[in-house]
Amino acid sequence: MSPIENSKPKYDLEERTLNFARRVNNFVNKLPKTISNIENGKQLVRSGGSVGANYIEANESLSKKDFIMRVKISRKEAKESRFWLELSQPIEKELPEKQALIQETNELMKIFGSILEKCKIV
Repeated sequence: MSPIENSKPKYDLEERTLNFARRVNNFVNKLPKTISNIENGKQLVRSGGSVGANYIEANESLSKKDFIMRVKISRKEAKESRFWLELSQPIEKELPEKQALIQETNELMKIFGSILEKCKIV
């Protein structure tokens, strides 16, 4: 392993948010096709994907102020995703996945909050 590969952190938030968006898409595809699930699912897919998209934008930001704004948006989108997840009405066997996705939104919000706290210190 080269020194560069060694220095790369094991934990990649871009990859984690991409996996979250994929899991959200899979979850929404399994929801019963009721009017509320269809409409709430559309919103969930948008907010779930936006978490990672805004984090990628943050990493490409041109200034610290832009970085902070994008991370705040990522945190906001994670919170919105949690809202739409709470409204979803999956079949019984998909309830554990719903809870796992809600847990992931909580963890992502904490991670983004921690990043924002560290930005205040610097």
